[in-house]
Amino acid sequence: MPVFSQHMHSVFNPSRRSRNPLARALSLVVGIALVGVLLLFGLVVASVLLFGGAVVLALRQWNRRNKPAPAAARAQSSDVIEGEFVVLQQRRHATH
Repeated sequence: MPVFSQHMHSVFNPSRRSRNPLARALSLVVGIALVGVLLLFGLVVASVLLFGGAVVLALRQWNRRNKPAPAAARAQSSDVIEGEFVVLQQRRHATH
């Protein structure tokens, strides 16, 4: 069982609060103000990101709508995919 000296006990003492009521009230007000400033900063950053994302999305939609489609794409059906395919021969079955 470890033995702690009096010096070690005083270093790790968690109650370092001031007994002065004015100092305690001031630290409470400063803490609440700090939390408020951080919350406000987070809301500003979130709103800037949301607004910027909405602007980027609107610009992409605007550019897509105003861009004329190529003649080949207009002539084809939209649910047909064209391409070249190569069939690969399987020598042995893959284990899944």
